[in-house]
Amino acid sequence: MKIIEVKGNTFCIDTGNEYIPFYKLNDKEIILLDSGLKAERERIDKLLNDKKFMVKAIICTHAHIDHIGNASYFKEKYNSTIVMPAYEALLCSSIVNLKVYYNSQTLSEVRENFGHMVCNTDVMVSYNQSDIDVCGVRFNIVHTPGHSPAHICIVTPDDTIYLGDALFSYEIVKSAKLPHAQMISEDLKSKLKLKGIKHSKYIVAHKGVYDHIENLIEDNIKQYDAVASNIFSLIEDGMIMENIKTAVIKAFKININSKYRYHLIERLFKPYIEYLSEIGKLETYIHEGKLIYSKVKNIQ
Repeated sequence: MKIIEVKGNTFCIDTGNEYIPFYKLNDKEIILLDSGLKAERERIDKLLNDKKFMVKAIICTHAHIDHIGNASYFKEKYNSTIVMPAYEALLCSSIVNLKVYYNSQTLSEVRENFGHMVCNTDVMVSYNQSDIDVCGVRFNIVHTPGHSPAHICIVTPDDTIYLGDALFSYEIVKSAKLPHAQMISEDLKSKLKLKGIKHSKYIVAHKGVYDHIENLIEDNIKQYDAVASNIFSLIEDGMIMENIKTAVIKAFKININSKYRYHLIERLFKPYIEYLSEIGKLETYIHEGKLIYSKVKNIQ
């Protein structure tokens, strides 16, 4: 685990799995942009302690497990101010609300596996808010829904934008079998929105720092299209969702070795079926009490 200099007072913690940016207020106080996985907590904590950094605030891009996994921990340790988009903040405000997202798991399973994600947000970013003052520092906000319902990107005073999961790195684009967005159609709109936004540096959570992102945006979009097309090719008329998922798991050579993995793949897979329906490639009907998927005939 190491610290990467990006520009000015903007840095990144490289955990090996992701980049966690931070903005230095001074030699001892920092603002984290996201907080990483719980599994990385001990190493992140050691790095911060070794550098004698205090986390004054955490600005969260969205409420996924690898982005808010340590928010409550740092809040308790440093009395950090937590800033988060309003909807995302409500999602992780209680176990019951988290159950809405992890809806295929029991409340007990959500409590056991994701209870550490629950946190109390101090400042909520509204859907139309373009900037925010945190610890006396102004950060611009770019709203990029799709990967999650209220995902945001954060611009530091160094003209560096942290993209969170609005884009994935070239490495992830090449390797991810089912790149994730809760709403692919909205995520694609957000990616196109980023084309018109110019900054000095761009930080991607998984995992890169770039001077330009035009080609990366195109590669991200092409990857979604390729995955959706591959899934579409596996669908035969009259299939139910479970049969489509089984075909995708087999064709994509996805390993399912636990209930957690099963539910994860389900969350990654279903948005592609919804997207194919939204763009008019799939239609549904009820037959013998089952929801049936078929390809739309005569697609132009």
